[in-house]
Amino acid sequence: MNQFLSFVFLHTLEVEMSLQCCFGGTTIQALKLASIPSRMYSSSSLRSSTAISRRLTLFKTLTVTLSRNSIRRFPFLIRALSSPAAAAQSVVDSTTTASLDYSVKPQWKAAIDFKSILENKTAVAANLNNRNSNANLELVIELYERLSELQKEVEELRYERNTVANKMKGKVEPLERQKLIEEGKSLKERLLTLEEDLVKLTDALQREAQCIPNMTHPDVPIGGEDSSTIRKTVGAPHQLTFPIKDHVQLGKELDLFDFDAAAEVSGSKFYYLKNEAVLLEMGLINWTLSEVMKRGFTPLTTPEIARSLVVEKCGFQPRGDNTQVYSIEGTDQCLIGTAEIPVGGIHMDSILADSSLPLKYVAYSHCFRTEAGAAGAATRGLYRVHQFSKVEMFILCRPEESNAYHEELIEIEEDLFSKLGLHFKTLDMATGDLGAPAYRKYDIEAWMPGLGRYGEISSASNCTDYQSRRLGIRYRPESTNPATNTKKGKSRNLSPPEFVHTLNATACAVPRMIVCLLENYQQEDGSVVIPEPLRPFMGGIQVITAKLK
Repeated sequence: MNQFLSFVFLHTLEVEMSLQCCFGGTTIQALKLASIPSRMYSSSSLRSSTAISRRLTLFKTLTVTLSRNSIRRFPFLIRALSSPAAAAQSVVDSTTTASLDYSVKPQWKAAIDFKSILENKTAVAANLNNRNSNANLELVIELYERLSELQKEVEELRYERNTVANKMKGKVEPLERQKLIEEGKSLKERLLTLEEDLVKLTDALQREAQCIPNMTHPDVPIGGEDSSTIRKTVGAPHQLTFPIKDHVQLGKELDLFDFDAAAEVSGSKFYYLKNEAVLLEMGLINWTLSEVMKRGFTPLTTPEIARSLVVEKCGFQPRGDNTQVYSIEGTDQCLIGTAEIPVGGIHMDSILADSSLPLKYVAYSHCFRTEAGAAGAATRGLYRVHQFSKVEMFILCRPEESNAYHEELIEIEEDLFSKLGLHFKTLDMATGDLGAPAYRKYDIEAWMPGLGRYGEISSASNCTDYQSRRLGIRYRPESTNPATNTKKGKSRNLSPPEFVHTLNATACAVPRMIVCLLENYQQEDGSVVIPEPLRPFMGGIQVITAKLK
């Protein structure tokens, strides 16, 4: 019974942690329940399966009530089940329509700084509270301490095993040799069990610790989105002395969009761009790329499908009821929601030369988002869609430089939108509005007269080492000490590698820019003036006018 209880407790803990784990406020759905068709089993097998399911349910109910301090009383051991239990388990395992799926896929490892978490427990707890995170800090610490204890046990057993092996290398009496052989077998079995437990406990710790968001810049306002503060206001609303139309009406009258046909072909929140709107999209992309490249950024086009692993390591959750990510069924791949994902993955699992930093990229891609939970008049038309084009900036730099580059990114965004003549405000977003990777985030909201409000058109985030610790991106600082050459010509004074800091910012999210430009530059006669900087990138077009019928 104790063995069975330990088995159930381990799996219950795994499921509970999986359900609690969050990335950016999105819950992972790791537990699947499905019925087993009765025709697939004999009546006896079904009875056995039903019996064990009832026992599992009973013991799951019991273990949920255990305090987390009970972890020490129930070590992470999976031992042999009783015969009926094992038989029923084999029935469940033999089919793809399993009644219980505990997601036993090994967890990828993030280089989380557990030492810092332990040393700054109070600050981490306050950060979780300020960001409304449901990550379980106490459980992380308890799992880490248990893991440390288990690692010591494993090392001690390995030492004993090696001691026995060394004894057998010398001259040993037959009776003594037999005792050593038996002892060696016993140590091997115990070690195998503990090493399996070590792997499972490591995975459990990673699943829970990866839910902890980044720390927060001390100047970030605390609270929900309403607590965000205005850093800067640029320009003034365009003076429109005639009845204002929104971009949907303007697009219909100027024959720029077709939402109805797109809904028939692809579903809601898709669209066709037509005529000058196509040129406007291309003009925005090419103008933005040319402007950002002047700042020393390397242009990229990226894959628009990424492995789920990379998506997760960048801090996005590809599964769950409220996920913003489209997952490709039957694969480990997703459609990207931002070029930040494939650009972040370029240098995954690598050590960069200090001299190569900073690395600045400006990437063009299509983006795909489920927009789960979005509805209402404020999201009509192009404002919130499932597919759109975007130009994204991404920087990898030394840790001490990331705050300065964050300021550079927001200055680039403000410069771009100022050149287009937009009225906007820059916000320092409050803790409750930060995604898990962000240490600090600035948003830019532009005035949209057709909507009668400000709407977000851009953001810039400093993610410090949150993403690089997951993606494995490090750099080797140049040593300040002169190198000492060995006989093999290798330097002994290489500095240990450190994690880079990553930053990302939106240079141009095309649909929202089209909304802004159409609504702000509309004229009384129904035409729309093209801002001067974009005209050379649109074949010289200065005004969009209604088509002759």
